[in-house]
Amino acid sequence: MSIILNASQINSILNNLAEQILSDVPKIEDLAIVGIRSRGEILGNRLCDLLSHKTDKDILCGTLDITMYRDDLNDPQGAAQPLVRTTEIDFDIDNKTIILADDVLFTGRSARAALDALIDLGRPKAIKLAVLVDRAGREFPIQADYAGYKTDVAPDQRVQVHFVESDGKDEVEVDVVE
Repeated sequence: MSIILNASQINSILNNLAEQILSDVPKIEDLAIVGIRSRGEILGNRLCDLLSHKTDKDILCGTLDITMYRDDLNDPQGAAQPLVRTTEIDFDIDNKTIILADDVLFTGRSARAALDALIDLGRPKAIKLAVLVDRAGREFPIQADYAGYKTDVAPDQRVQVHFVESDGKDEVEVDVVE
């Protein structure tokens, strides 16, 4: 296991992501952040807080559960029943610029599922993807609009994001998948 990002690096990356989003979104009033459960939710909440602080405006923030949109839901090799949780988006997404937040972009499958779930909720003006870590290995033609850290780890390695809210620490590590 090796740590590739520590807490101060993560904070710096989050500030940079917030600045990129602010410079890219023409009307802050039309902006909403939606985090993909579970670590994307934490990333989304942190981005909302940073953007609200930087603009002195409340930024719409929500959480998206993509469980029922996953393409491996009926995988015969899957042993356990999936845990379906709630989507918490208490605002109209029509004509909003949605920043979809996730911790790691790898194959693109989670982002694809999130796009399907969002489109079922309405018609946003635009959907942009913000990720803390962008790693190689796409299976779908999806790319991040805002990527905090890019890494090219081996296919047998896993990028694991830890946030203080869920894990008691902020760090990103790479380890070998067993």
